[in-house]
Amino acid sequence: MKPRDLIPIVLLLGALALTPLFAGNLLLNFLVSALIIALGAQGWNLLGGYGGQLSFGHAALFGTGAYATAILQTKLGLNAWLAFACGIALAALVGWIIGFLSFRAKLRGSYFALVTLAFAEVLRILANALDFTGGAAGILVKLAPAFSNMQFASRAGYLWLVLACILVVALLTLWIDRSRFGAHLVAVRENEDAARALGVDVLATKLRAIALSGAIAGAAGGFYTQNFLYLDANIAYGTWISVELLIASIVGGLGTVLGPIVGALALHGMGEITKGLLGWLTGIDLVLFGVILIIAVAFVPSGLVGAFRRLKQGAA
Repeated sequence: MKPRDLIPIVLLLGALALTPLFAGNLLLNFLVSALIIALGAQGWNLLGGYGGQLSFGHAALFGTGAYATAILQTKLGLNAWLAFACGIALAALVGWIIGFLSFRAKLRGSYFALVTLAFAEVLRILANALDFTGGAAGILVKLAPAFSNMQFASRAGYLWLVLACILVVALLTLWIDRSRFGAHLVAVRENEDAARALGVDVLATKLRAIALSGAIAGAAGGFYTQNFLYLDANIAYGTWISVELLIASIVGGLGTVLGPIVGALALHGMGEITKGLLGWLTGIDLVLFGVILIIAVAFVPSGLVGAFRRLKQGAA
């Protein structure tokens, strides 16, 4: 890891950390929501961007972290921080199980993507039906602002906490990008058979990637629970979260450290502007996301970060 690699990360996250000094709750609410997606997109990018395993069902991992954080607090009386940590661990386990069942069956490409989508839908149906998840009524976490409850009287507390987590994951991704594990991930992404012939343990590499991806997505789900204090099956395991994590990574730049963060902020920024201008059209933001995805894939396949790098090189 080179010091210069940290500069754009520190500048962007540092600027966001200073926003409570001049911003109101409206902007802070927007930033917290966008950064929760950015955190989850970091997890998706590790598996899909670096490892080439495109998931359509990361809601299964996000929702597991969210529900575990909520249930352990409301049903078992566990401390919020411990519940959050358990949610991360459980999401990593669910990711590993999905990966083990899928990769052992040699599923890849669109087959793997559809299997992840199926897992997310199964978990959504179960969460909607089971009593301990609150069923269709969902789960309401008691409002009790205190650091020990991972709840803050000011929106700045949530912002700084999610930024700290994003920074940790960004540094981890930067390290992976330059590690042996990262090299194995890229080799698997480019050609699994060739990677296997070179001695790479393809199954172990992909399982490590999906477990780590699950942990990060689960952390995003836990933050969602603590920020909004309410969950139901359609929120936690809904296709909306899988779509947003995927699009944020692609728009920002697959296989880059800053891509998911930039993509999530840009996506949510355009979504809020569109809803403000055309709010009378129900679901217009989702239509916009679809249009953005088509444009990104067709004209900016390397994402916003890749496009900026090309412009920088051209200017030089």
